[in-house]
Amino acid sequence: MKTIRVPAETGQLSSINDSIGAVLAQYGCSSKTQMEIELAVEEIFVNIASYAYPPGTGEAEIQVEAGGDPPSVTIRFLDSGKPFDPLARPEVDVTASAESRRIGGLGIHLVKRLMDQTTYAHEDGKNILTIRKTLS
Repeated sequence: MKTIRVPAETGQLSSINDSIGAVLAQYGCSSKTQMEIELAVEEIFVNIASYAYPPGTGEAEIQVEAGGDPPSVTIRFLDSGKPFDPLARPEVDVTASAESRRIGGLGIHLVKRLMDQTTYAHEDGKNILTIRKTLS
């Protein structure tokens, strides 16, 4: 397992994606799947950086595990910010007009559509959002 610890700041996103990309490359991950994973990682990490530690800042930990047959990747995002379960929000009605939709929720909707599995837990004072994707 690869563990990445960084300040929860959006400027860290590039180094996070580089680290995850190195793991994915070991498994011959397609560019399409890598792009989907990067998009999910960006959405989750930017939300942590933007909302987990108001009005201050904190740290984020990203754990990356890959392997299996067929190969898959599991990425866990951990932060000690305020408890928040993004999966508990009602599903976004993507058929509604932009004007009638409530604000928020499209990012996690996208993550859930791109990944094979998305789970949330709050343990030992930490938010833990886990995504899993079969590599192709």
